[in-house]
Amino acid sequence: MKKLLLTFFSLTLVVVLAACGNNNNASNSAATNAPKDGAATESSAEPVKLVVGASPVPHAEILKAIAPLLEAQGIKLEIKEFTDYVQPNVQLSEKNLDANFFQHQPYLDDQNQKNGSDLVSVTAVHVEPFGAYSKKIKSIDELADGAKVAIPNDATNGGRALILLAKNGLISLKDDTNITSTQADITENKKNLKIIELDAAMLGRQLDEVDLALINTNYALEANLVPTKDALFIEGTDSPYANILVARPDNKDSDAIKKLAAALNSPEAKAYIEEQYKGSIIPAF
Repeated sequence: MKKLLLTFFSLTLVVVLAACGNNNNASNSAATNAPKDGAATESSAEPVKLVVGASPVPHAEILKAIAPLLEAQGIKLEIKEFTDYVQPNVQLSEKNLDANFFQHQPYLDDQNQKNGSDLVSVTAVHVEPFGAYSKKIKSIDELADGAKVAIPNDATNGGRALILLAKNGLISLKDDTNITSTQADITENKKNLKIIELDAAMLGRQLDEVDLALINTNYALEANLVPTKDALFIEGTDSPYANILVARPDNKDSDAIKKLAAALNSPEAKAYIEEQYKGSIIPAF
């Protein structure tokens, strides 16, 4: 009986020790596999895609320049280029875009009113001084009576062009601060200028066909014109027409849009604008 009890005790001890050994191994394994302090416990999240509509020059160029800043923050920037001023707002309203970058506040206000949309400005980025260009004359003093002068046919840029003509003594307006001025507001036209309204995107291409054209800087750059060099006269740096990042009310405060706005107002963006455009485009921040 004593031998049987001894044998039973010995077997029980072996089982207990084996169990303890297994628990220790499991604990050691868990400790080995546990993440160290500060280590991520989950895989990195997928990048957030942000689709932004923009005019090719300079807006898309600026977006491409700041894309690496966003990529480092988990934002993948997809840029869709538009050569007109209508579709970027339409596509944003229809949620085919997350934001757009091509217009100034007066134009946005006009489009919201006309289309019943409620798109909103997120931040100002740069100013594109509006200029007058010609391939036929070197000075406005050479502008002949009855000369053909082309201006944009949209309400705000057309008014902007008329104001610039007035400030340079070529016409007079009822109110030379009214950005919605039309030809009906011209009170004096000493040179009997024939003012032709064309789509803004066409002005650079039609420069050979007119004596003078007032062109938005983005389209001037596309036509290989250098505003600070080629413009016969140009808006000052105090222009109120800063180009803005635009979004919808439902996404304007999203984390991705906020990061995009910050990148467009970053020191890197400012340095790019100043170096790339050499005064033709001016940072608005």
